[in-house]
Amino acid sequence: MSRKQHIAIFTTASLPWMTGTAVNPLFRAAYLTKDGDREVTLVVPWLSLDDQKLVYPNNITFSSSQEHEGYIRHWIDTRIDFLSMFNLKFYPAKFSRDKRSILPVGDITITIPDDEADVAVLEEPEHLNWYHHGRRWKSKFRKVIGIIHTNYLEYVKREKNGQLLSLVLKYANSWVTRIYCHRVIRLSAATQDYPRSIVCNVHGVNPKFLDVGKAKYAQLQSGEPAFTKGAYYIGKMVWSKGYKELLNLLTWYQNKFSGIQVDLYGSGEDSEEVQQAAKNLSFAVTVNPGRDHADPTFHDYKVFINPSTTDVVCTTTAEALAMGKIVVCANHPSNDFFKQFPNCYIYNDGEEFVKLTLKALAEEPSPLSDELRHELSWEAATQRFLAAAELDQIDDADRTPTPKRSFSSSLKPKKLKRNMENASAYIHQKMSGIEVARRAFGAIPKSLKPDEQQCRELGLVLPEKKKRKR
Repeated sequence: MSRKQHIAIFTTASLPWMTGTAVNPLFRAAYLTKDGDREVTLVVPWLSLDDQKLVYPNNITFSSSQEHEGYIRHWIDTRIDFLSMFNLKFYPAKFSRDKRSILPVGDITITIPDDEADVAVLEEPEHLNWYHHGRRWKSKFRKVIGIIHTNYLEYVKREKNGQLLSLVLKYANSWVTRIYCHRVIRLSAATQDYPRSIVCNVHGVNPKFLDVGKAKYAQLQSGEPAFTKGAYYIGKMVWSKGYKELLNLLTWYQNKFSGIQVDLYGSGEDSEEVQQAAKNLSFAVTVNPGRDHADPTFHDYKVFINPSTTDVVCTTTAEALAMGKIVVCANHPSNDFFKQFPNCYIYNDGEEFVKLTLKALAEEPSPLSDELRHELSWEAATQRFLAAAELDQIDDADRTPTPKRSFSSSLKPKKLKRNMENASAYIHQKMSGIEVARRAFGAIPKSLKPDEQQCRELGLVLPEKKKRKR
């Protein structure tokens, strides 16, 4: 009997931080084990207490990785209707305040034993590898799949010297994904192009949202009022998450929204400025703290407005469609997947935004067909992932060997290309091991190896202390 294929999923965030790279890889891990055909390990970042306080909401902290694992497993097990069978491991990480991101510390490939190193799925491969210093992924794993979640270039362009920074970042992203990934899956065409990439939405929605949609459809069929509230938007309350675009549209066309109420839900660094901008409008726009989109507060809203153009595929848009709502969103590559849904209203300009928003508020949503409901599910997303990743096409030739070739054979086109890639990976490995170079490119100070505290918390080998000179 052959051994089951092992898939190790590495991601850049963890619950209780309710971000896409915490939630979606967790569902992916659960659903990949649903049929029992493969072994799956989800590898998530472990933060020490000081960083937990900066990242996790509602003062939630964990004194041990075991406690944190219990929280994660309870969360996923209350949202699926089968027993999740994936393994869970942690890698040491630190929170970067300036990037508002969690970054790995040390060589995180060591979390997976060599005899289990079949497939590595890198959720945000560029993010995981900007400062990666350790074993090369392609040397350890037979196949390495990268999944692009975030449109980093769009965020960087909004910063000071954004155009120049985006050019540098674009090159860095392509570099690290080329040398570390066999295949890259872009969730939509909103991201930069990547070597060896394919565009495919491999995300689904929490099945609880589909249950809400079914209940709402039953209400509509029975003649009951299913949607008693108007329009809303939910997202992290920072200008780059669509709030700037939304409030600009509401400001420019506020005379056309007389008698309309729009409710905003979110928490973030720009909350006070968003609240002030909302107060200046001539119609009712309420600003509320962020909460889980599955909260019953949102069930009765009819229209979800999402003008964001920084997303790759917006999870909340998929969730709103699953709940049977009408979605009004911009004509942007990040929304291409949603164009197949009759309840998705796409606008091209401000005038069309107004027209479609008022139309959505005046109409009832179309029933969601079984086929389209399935498209939103994690079952369908898992099948799309397996097809896009081509996991049935793996052999040991995918593993990058230590080159031992004659000079003449090394000049053959394929081998020359591989040698150039090996040389490029060698350069990255060397540069990422120099503290001064790491700092120059934005790495967290002293993040080359886990510190003593992180080692104790995760049961890793303690770093050797330098002996003092006598």
